[in-house]
Amino acid sequence: MPRRGLAPYAFVAPFFTLFAAFGLFPLLYTAYVSVYRVELQNPGEMEWRGLGNYTALFTDPFFWTALRNTFTIGVLSTVPQLLIALGLAHILNYRLRARTFFRTALLLPYATSVAAASLIFAQLFGRDFGIVNDLLGAVGFAPVDWQSGTAASQIAVSSIVVWRWTGYNALIYLAGMQSIPGELYEASEVDGASKWRQFLHVTLPGLRPAIVFTVVVSTIGATQLFGEPLLFEGSVSGGISHQYQTLGLYMYEQGWGFFHLGRAAAIAWVMFLLIVTLVGVNALVVRRRYRKEAGR
Repeated sequence: MPRRGLAPYAFVAPFFTLFAAFGLFPLLYTAYVSVYRVELQNPGEMEWRGLGNYTALFTDPFFWTALRNTFTIGVLSTVPQLLIALGLAHILNYRLRARTFFRTALLLPYATSVAAASLIFAQLFGRDFGIVNDLLGAVGFAPVDWQSGTAASQIAVSSIVVWRWTGYNALIYLAGMQSIPGELYEASEVDGASKWRQFLHVTLPGLRPAIVFTVVVSTIGATQLFGEPLLFEGSVSGGISHQYQTLGLYMYEQGWGFFHLGRAAAIAWVMFLLIVTLVGVNALVVRRRYRKEAGR
């Protein structure tokens, strides 16, 4: 092969080298460790367990609690986040004054560290001196124990995720809206379509690739949620009764709290398979939707 033909491979070689070292190898090694009993105190001593780590997970009630919490917090954070982002993008798509300022401001929560955001929200949702309870008391509601109640704590943790990622998704939707040809809106106006019908029949179909992307990314992020619930109260167990412990926290607790590295590796692979399943289901739904529309 001539030297010129090797140039493309030389350009992509650094990426694949880094991916193999920091992506593929840890993934395969985690699968290898997950079938052994490995303790953090003696990581060199490995005892074959086969599927024992996985069966121990499925018989642990805290695993199912963490799985349920992951799903609940994921829904509570993803659905409002994407809906608010869609509304903000639709507003910013109009010709407003200081549009650049507002678009930049949307990225400020995303640029804020998860530690700072979680600690601030923990103060906002404080039971005795939190601003949220002060506002509820001002309108006649009793104070809420945001860190002990199951639903309340999950709403509080979800609000951190919504605050941090709404602006990021709004800018993605805004970019998608600006790529929709203006002729489509002009044609719909000639046909007498209202602004709402234009949004339903022109904007949303044009945003479908962006919506699919944000749904997939948000699903992956919700499955791997770790920093927000950990720093909300500083508890690895996710509250007194594990009421907001996610799979990420459960994995950390097993590996670095109880020193069971083999079981933590098994949890990591369960999370990986869960993400692959959710993304695959989403892709299947989108593909069927495209086929139905193409057949019309």
